[in-house]
Amino acid sequence: MPSTARATSLTRRGLLAAGGALGLGAALAACGDKGGEKNGGSPAKASEKSGPWKFTDDRGTAVEAKSTPKNIVAFTGTAAALKDFGIEVKGVFGPTYVEDPKTKAKTPDVQAGDLDIEKVKVIGNVWGEFKIEEYLKLQPELLITDMWEKNDLWYVPAEQKDKILKIAPSVALWAADKSMPAVLQRHADLAASLGADVRTAQIEADKKRFEAAAERVRKAAQGKKDIKVLIGSGAPDLFYVSTPVRPTDTLFFKELGVNIVVPTKLDQGGWFEGLSWENVDKYQADIIMLDNRTSALQPEALKAKPTWAALPAVKAGQVIPRVTEPIYSYAKCAPLLEDLAKALENAKKVS
Repeated sequence: MPSTARATSLTRRGLLAAGGALGLGAALAACGDKGGEKNGGSPAKASEKSGPWKFTDDRGTAVEAKSTPKNIVAFTGTAAALKDFGIEVKGVFGPTYVEDPKTKAKTPDVQAGDLDIEKVKVIGNVWGEFKIEEYLKLQPELLITDMWEKNDLWYVPAEQKDKILKIAPSVALWAADKSMPAVLQRHADLAASLGADVRTAQIEADKKRFEAAAERVRKAAQGKKDIKVLIGSGAPDLFYVSTPVRPTDTLFFKELGVNIVVPTKLDQGGWFEGLSWENVDKYQADIIMLDNRTSALQPEALKAKPTWAALPAVKAGQVIPRVTEPIYSYAKCAPLLEDLAKALENAKKVS
C-alpha cells in the first residue's frame, strides 16, 4: 500500500494511502532477439498494428477495442514502465513532478522514470486528483493503472471511478501479491499487445542484467543469513514497518533468501505495522530500506527524530533507499537488486 498524499479517511483504501510502507520467484522466460535493435539504445517504438485488439488484465477482464489503442492515459509509474518497453502515453496521473515552492520549477518525481514531464499531459499529480475534463480532451482509448487490492484501480479516485471508466476501457495490472518477475512479465505482455517490440537488444540486455542482479542478491543473502533487513517508511507521527508478504519486491527478496523483518501487528489490509517514534526500535535490524517516495520522510528530515538517529543501522550508515513503488521494466528493476546486493555484501552485524 503505497503512500499517497495522506488520505483523511480511514477506509480500507484510505489506510493504503495513509503513508504505510510497502513494500520480489517465477522463472524468467528467455527471449531471443527477433529483429529488434542490434546496438542497444532506447527500446523500439510501437509498430502499427491493424485489426481488433484484446488483452486480459489482472482483474481477469478481457479488454477489447476495434483497433490497437494509441491514445493511452496511465498511472505515472506504469507509464514509465511502458516507455521502457517502447510504448508512449498521452497523459498520466499520479506523482509525476515535484514543484519548487519558490521558483515553481518542476523536476520529475521518483516514480516518473524517464518520462518527459514537459511533454506528457499530467491530469493529476497528487492523491485524489484526476481532472476528467483534461482526460476527455486527450480522447483516451485506454486507461492503464496498478492494482494493490483486487479491482481497486490505483490513483483513480473512488468517487469519480464510475464516471471515469465510462469514458474509455481500462487495464489493471497487479502491483502486489505477485513476485516481481511475474509482474515484470505482465508489463512486457501488455506492451507487446500494444505494438511494442519487447525483444530488442536493449531490453534483452536489461533482462540479463536483472537476472544477474537477482543471482547476486541470492549469493549475498546466502553469505549474510544473520543480517536482518527492515523495510520502513517515515511519517511525521509514525514509522511504518512493512510486511514482506504482499509487496512484489519484498516477495522476491524473500524468495532470494534475504532475511527480512516480519512485523507482528499488521493493519487491517495486512501491509504494515505503525510504530510511534518512541517505539521505533521495536524490531532489530542491520539494514533499513527506507521508502524513497516524496510522500515519505527522507533521511535528512529524519535527523530531527532522536530515536531514529539512535537505531544501530542508522548509526552504522546501513540505510539504503527503498523504491517502494517500482517501475516495472527490467531497466528500472535491475538497479534495485544491485543496490540491495551491494548493501548485503558490505553489511556488518549491528543488531
